[in-house]
Amino acid sequence: MSKRTAAYWINRLQLATHVEGGAFREIYRSALSAPLTALPPTFAADRSFCTSIYFLLQQDQFSAFHKIKSDEVWHFYYGDTLIVYEIDAKGELIEHRLGCDPDNNESFQCVITAGNWFAARLAPGGDYALVGCTVSPGFDFADFELADQSALTAAYPQHEDLIKKLTIG
Repeated sequence: MSKRTAAYWINRLQLATHVEGGAFREIYRSALSAPLTALPPTFAADRSFCTSIYFLLQQDQFSAFHKIKSDEVWHFYYGDTLIVYEIDAKGELIEHRLGCDPDNNESFQCVITAGNWFAARLAPGGDYALVGCTVSPGFDFADFELADQSALTAAYPQHEDLIKKLTIG
């Protein structure tokens, strides 16, 4: 079997353009929800226990720096190595390499901690990566913040070059 193309997966999985970059489709949203009283004070309403999406990035795309109020687990499915960049609360940059080559420090999963800024792009030479993202408590756009390039650079000047490459505008 020859390698599937990005277009094949976009069509087969019915992916649509995502506001942060790339293509996605929600594939699961728990019918059960956590009441606001059981959630941390950062949440403003009830949330599904869990949500999951397919997410695909191509070589000329990136997932722009953003943050959410929940932990997010990224899962590698197919394609080339994806680097997920995470800036933690102390300003440390963590590079997660998603892929199927453990000898190249790649893993099938990584976890982004709630409230940390993160972005993603393909490793050099890659064509595309098909991944999944699982969020708990479940994703809601009310919990999503797309980074402002100037504000994020001011907060983390040591990562200015990366921030400029992986923000919109």
